[in-house]
Amino acid sequence: MRRARREEFAEMKWTSAFRRFAEVFGATGCPSGNQGGYWLTNMNELVERALRHGFSHASLLDVSTLAVRNEVRDMCRADKCNRYGKNWMCPPYCGTLKDNERRMSEYESGLIVQTTGELEDDFDYESMKDAGLRQKRLFASFRSELTSDYPGLLPLGNGTCEICEKCACPDSACQFPEKAISSMEAFGLVVSDVCEKNGIGYYYGPKTITYTGCYLLR
Repeated sequence: MRRARREEFAEMKWTSAFRRFAEVFGATGCPSGNQGGYWLTNMNELVERALRHGFSHASLLDVSTLAVRNEVRDMCRADKCNRYGKNWMCPPYCGTLKDNERRMSEYESGLIVQTTGELEDDFDYESMKDAGLRQKRLFASFRSELTSDYPGLLPLGNGTCEICEKCACPDSACQFPEKAISSMEAFGLVVSDVCEKNGIGYYYGPKTITYTGCYLLR
């Protein structure tokens, strides 16, 4: 199934998100003054690298589509995950929505990455957990790989940061600030909206679960 999905993605490379980037930057204009064609080719190679790294799906991310939403922060504040105010990478410590919006606006481009897991049924929590952990492992290792080319990248993963077994928050400072990762939701993003606006799926059919993260690049 994963292979079929990758082949499907390869066929749609220059649709949706790719066309949007071509329209935004044109044939000659693009971030950092590079030639648009070269820049798009470079970004296309990043997508391929992500797939080779092990992600189920990947797509370019148009940073202008990122919009913070108050209702997402309200859901965090409800603390159903028991992490609000207990993890440095979660609200309220990861920044106000205005702070996060400003930080994201400083980036020129991005990459969406996903891991899709297959479930035996709707109550297959073990497979759900395994897929989520696989996404976190891939996300952290690919971040390390990207850092050499994009030292100032902003990684936004899925779920709370779990680098430490127990976060030092709020008693002492973050122990691994160079490894810590906030989530897309913590920054106020509706993940399904981000996916839709960038031409990548969010739901891949019955008996599947998909975890999504993104890297903002400059």
